[in-house]
Amino acid sequence: MEILDILANPNFWSASIRIATPLIFGVLGALLCERAGVLNLGIEGIFVAGAMAGWMAVWLGLGLWGGIAVAALTGAGFGLIHAILTVPLGLSQHVSGLGVTLLATSLSYFTYRTALPDVSTPPRIVPFRALDIPLLSDIPFLGPALFQQTALSWLALAAVALVWWVLARTPLGLAIRAVGDNPDAVDAQGLSVYGLRIGAVMAGSALMAIGGSFLTMAAFDAFFFGMVNGRGWICIALVIFASWRPWKALAGALLFGAFDAFQVRLQTEYGNAVPGQIFLMAPYILSIIALVVAARRADYPRALLTPWFKGQR
Repeated sequence: MEILDILANPNFWSASIRIATPLIFGVLGALLCERAGVLNLGIEGIFVAGAMAGWMAVWLGLGLWGGIAVAALTGAGFGLIHAILTVPLGLSQHVSGLGVTLLATSLSYFTYRTALPDVSTPPRIVPFRALDIPLLSDIPFLGPALFQQTALSWLALAAVALVWWVLARTPLGLAIRAVGDNPDAVDAQGLSVYGLRIGAVMAGSALMAIGGSFLTMAAFDAFFFGMVNGRGWICIALVIFASWRPWKALAGALLFGAFDAFQVRLQTEYGNAVPGQIFLMAPYILSIIALVVAARRADYPRALLTPWFKGQR
């Protein structure tokens, strides 16, 4: 009965959406990269860089939306590095991605320590506040669960619709999907395979960085080491769970958010009887099970991880 009470509580679903928000940005970014044929394992470091860059920009006096823009540009910059290494140069996407993660993470921590060498407690900023939408927020159950979120959560939901529309309804989306499946056909049409792939990786990396900035500018109000806590790797798994489709990516992110919010409440209820580590690993175990079930029917981009060089067949 207590479990049913948790599921019937709108605050539980509100927390699930908050937890899912950075994952939504991250999984959309990874999906965009992979749709173009490029695996971006730099996502974990790009999350960290976006979190630090956005927070520091606001701490230095820029507005909250200005901080989001700085985070997005930072992510796009690291995406450009990964894209140059893997697209025209054709280097290993795995090695390059892990290198970007190490570079972005180390550079973020170095910048933080250089700017604040003597600070033991991270400085605070005024983060995004939850919006209280008139009338809609008063709807029973749905109001507190959905209509009392921050602007970034709404931006994440809008990004899902935008990415779906671009990929499914525009010539640009068709070209991105084609370059991830058959780059030779794209080249035969006179389009730039390199340009499409590099652009997709940069745009996807910008979305990843915005997901990281949510952590410092909405979920918390400061930057601290270890705050990303593997969210980037979860997003890589969620892309497979979603079969590279934006709406299924949203569902996967919300599912993981619900698992995580659920374990927090179970830990509160039964923490004295069951070791806390059991609850902490529960959302990851459930996500792995869901991934295994979904991955058996996954329709992956045919040219994913495959280098392409102009003039070669």
